[in-house]
Amino acid sequence: EFIDSYVFNKVEDIRFNSTVGKFVGYTEVGVKTAEAWNKDSELGPELGELERFCKHNADLHYSAIL
Repeated sequence: EFIDSYVFNKVEDIRFNSTVGKFVGYTEVGVKTAEAWNKDSELGPELGELERFCKHNADLHYSAIL
């Protein structure tokens, strides 16, 4: 699971969660921004990070934890 949080003044405004597959807003401004980012091309880089880092390293981290 890949989570990318955007925080301002110690308040989480927006979060990308790979399980949900989109940005989710937690404040009034965050909801509006998340809706815009979900319509725009902002999802591409986040999904790219999921493929580049998470899926590539999942087996390595899992075996290290065990």
